[in-house]
Amino acid sequence: MSTETEQLSGLIDAKHACLSQLCQLGQRQLESIGAADFSQLIKILAAKQRLLVGMQNMERQLDPFRNQSPESRAWPSAEKRRHCAAVAQQCETLLSEIVAQEQESERLLKQQRDDAAQRLQQSHTASQARGAYNGSADCATSQLDLYSEN
Repeated sequence: MSTETEQLSGLIDAKHACLSQLCQLGQRQLESIGAADFSQLIKILAAKQRLLVGMQNMERQLDPFRNQSPESRAWPSAEKRRHCAAVAQQCETLLSEIVAQEQESERLLKQQRDDAAQRLQQSHTASQARGAYNGSADCATSQLDLYSEN
């Protein structure tokens, strides 16, 4: 296998490993959101950020191979070529799953935000009602004149 082909195969394998980790973290992210464990969520997002930086670096290293014809690459065997193609296809599948996880995470977080806003609004309305009730009770009491001039 030529040095270039070895480099390509290594980068594809590294990309697959990175995407697998991102997918696992995405599942943990969904679980953390579901459990409203935002401290764990922050840790997961930090770990994902580090992996994404590594992914960007890998993608830059893969750039020179994007314009090459796959047929022009020298592979030591058809099996090595098929393996690399299969891993590349798995990368695409993982990437689609990661995007779906992110969309679901966003949906769940928005739902939790909206639910919290609704609970705050209900609490505020209840507080206003109590205030109005207490205010009217105070007015009724303050209007009672028990003073006698005899």
